[in-house]
Amino acid sequence: MDNDKKLKIGFPHLGNYWVGFKEIASMLDGEIIMPPAMTRRTIDIGSKQSPDTACVPYKYTMGNFLECLDKGANVLIQAGGTSCRYAYYGEVQEVALKKMGYNFTMIKFTSDKFSILKALLTFKKMNPNLGYIRMFRGFWIAYKKFKSVEIIEDIIRKNIGFEIEKGLFEKTFAKFLNELDNAHEFKAIDEITQRYEKECKEIPVDKPEDLLRVGILGEFYVTIEPFSNFFIEKELGKRGVEVHRFVCLTNELEKSVFKRKIIKKYLKLASPYLKHHIGAHATETVGLAVDLIKKDFDGLIHIKPFGCVPEVSSMSILHKISKDFSVPIIYFSFDAQTSETGVKTRIEAFYDMLKMKKNKKHGK
Repeated sequence: MDNDKKLKIGFPHLGNYWVGFKEIASMLDGEIIMPPAMTRRTIDIGSKQSPDTACVPYKYTMGNFLECLDKGANVLIQAGGTSCRYAYYGEVQEVALKKMGYNFTMIKFTSDKFSILKALLTFKKMNPNLGYIRMFRGFWIAYKKFKSVEIIEDIIRKNIGFEIEKGLFEKTFAKFLNELDNAHEFKAIDEITQRYEKECKEIPVDKPEDLLRVGILGEFYVTIEPFSNFFIEKELGKRGVEVHRFVCLTNELEKSVFKRKIIKKYLKLASPYLKHHIGAHATETVGLAVDLIKKDFDGLIHIKPFGCVPEVSSMSILHKISKDFSVPIIYFSFDAQTSETGVKTRIEAFYDMLKMKKNKKHGK
């Protein structure tokens, strides 16, 4: 890429974390190229340029990269990554896209290899006018925005199924994202977070005493990106379920710094079902499953890309946990051919089963 060419920076979708990714991309002082909203086209074009054996996170992000490049991007940021093969997708995608004739620079962030120093040097090389203080500040503001999104999303997914005025949570969240996107100071981000946290908690809801609580576990990408899992959280909310999700980006970033400590924590939760780390998020999946069941959750949903080896390893353990505690767990594997209708039908059946089990427990 020519040194005097204007930088146009694109990155893939990952839920609502784009507000933080934009903050990171802005440090390159170029034009930010947002990929269009996720559609069926995204995975179709991504799948055409992906190996058949690649999982859907590869195909969706490949589709996002192609959409950004076609809009004029000449810098791509690989946002995200885990300790599974997802961590190497940036390298493979870069080679594949350049073979297709695209001219761009790829900046790769993966939690397994992440180094703040490496990131600083990469950004400094691409934008020599960028100072180190501004870089540290930019990454910290991005982290604050990630955390802010998680706080507000958590309140909403637990309450949206019980709102009295339908659509009010979604309208409030849209306003929150718009304000957060335009905030670039620590104080402003804190103020927005606190204000919307209070506003969301004040939205009138009607929760029954015997409500259903469901926890969502599984692989990083398809758990976080709602389009890739056909908006499972929203489908549960429509049926009056209190939804809890524990996989999030800030946990992933913290894991890259405190990996041993966090793995030790999840192994302790997973005892006696696990004694050793089994890779990627699988240890976390097992540990959380045991913990949530002990906290009287009514059911768990395990989601993963088709062929995800670490999560496949956790499934046999989850089956045993489900049997030992008599708590239902439903499993979803997503690929480019997964039917949205099939997912919704299985969610409906799972909900009906949980409801009948709950009614029986309360003698109804």
